[in-house]
Amino acid sequence: MTDQTGGCLCGAVRYRVTGPLRPVVACHCTQCRRTSGHVAAFTACAAGDLALESDRGLRWYRSSPGAERGFCGECGSNLFWRRVAARTVRISICAGTLDGAAGLALVAHAFTADKGGYYAITDDVPHWPQSPSKLPAG
Repeated sequence: MTDQTGGCLCGAVRYRVTGPLRPVVACHCTQCRRTSGHVAAFTACAAGDLALESDRGLRWYRSSPGAERGFCGECGSNLFWRRVAARTVRISICAGTLDGAAGLALVAHAFTADKGGYYAITDDVPHWPQSPSKLPAG
């Protein structure tokens, strides 16, 4: 899947992905739960395949020594996640911000050891107590 567009709720951040997207991973870690309000679902692409068409609202927050999260400073939408050391290599994209994610599928639940106590994961998708060891590159 190539040439996908997406953005935040208010339109202050718009982006285009011109390369393949990785299948979706649902992250249950504490940081993702706190920034999203529940579970965060991410796809990913090569950083060079992501072009910002509008970035007036884009802000970056250093959420840990090794990672930063991109969000819209105007409407608060979560948009991106990336490792600081690899920011020019790969970028994760909140799957719900794509304008049409046809063809993407959930392939893993990550950090299930940290999941909230108010829900159960009941599907047959692989569950990883920490980070998935191998995912399709996409």
